[in-house]
Amino acid sequence: MQNKTFTFTVTAVTILLAQTMAFAQKAPGKNQVKTYTNKKETIMVAAHRGDWRNAPENSLRAFQYAAAMGCDIIELDLKKTKDGTIVIMHDATINRTTNGKGKPSDYTLQEIKALRLKNGLGRITNNQIPTLKEVMIALKGNNVKVNLDKSYDYYHEAYAILKETGTLKQGIFKADVPYATVKEKYGTLIDSIIFMPIVDLDKPGAKLIITDYLKNMKPYGFELIFTKDTSAIINNNKFITQTGSKIWLNSLWPSLNAGHDDDLAVEENNKKDSWDWLIVHGAAIIQTDRPKLMLEYLKQNGLHQ
Repeated sequence: MQNKTFTFTVTAVTILLAQTMAFAQKAPGKNQVKTYTNKKETIMVAAHRGDWRNAPENSLRAFQYAAAMGCDIIELDLKKTKDGTIVIMHDATINRTTNGKGKPSDYTLQEIKALRLKNGLGRITNNQIPTLKEVMIALKGNNVKVNLDKSYDYYHEAYAILKETGTLKQGIFKADVPYATVKEKYGTLIDSIIFMPIVDLDKPGAKLIITDYLKNMKPYGFELIFTKDTSAIINNNKFITQTGSKIWLNSLWPSLNAGHDDDLAVEENNKKDSWDWLIVHGAAIIQTDRPKLMLEYLKQNGLHQ
């Protein structure tokens, strides 16, 4: 009887230790994360299409919610109407996100304003498609930047809007082409804007694209995308950060980050191989579809104010 009791006690302790170790791996405490990430500066959070879990994606309300939440950057996408107004829309058509059909360029501003955005469940809401001017006016004065995605064809129009609204210092212009291409298309305009190249690390010549930008200008940062996490650049990007440019990494879908994504962090509670991994690999900005949870996590670990 005494041996059985001893065996049971040892077994119970062993199981308890195993469970404790497993929990510690999945949900590291504050000190563990700080040691793991070895970061002193704060991480900026970019809300992908705004707070689309609580308002329609790319709606004015989604952007305002994200700003009020404490996000540092709001990501949105630009399109142009038939009569030349820059509006906010991700897809090539309005089919998925509104009660209309066709391309934004099929509609005048008045016509597109008559449409309504759908929420995440596909239900029609009372939210309109916003214009870039409306967004910049709404966010003016907030300590938040606006990532102008899909803006490459509309730099002149976007620049004029930001200048008119007094928000030029809040807009981040993006491009996924080499420096020479941007320079040829836009000339000295790129010296008057906050600019960030997007670089696909899976493609040959990625480092050359980065070094060429660094040689000719000082980008605000570099958005790095990759399906494999074996790139020498992702594992050693100090040649970028030592110039003062930031590293922007995405925690969205796995094809942008080799599987170190939001779902792994949230649904599987594996921060070590998702958000922590991105931070360890130099992320000063993380674009996420889980802004509220990421902000909470970073604040808990002293990585966001």
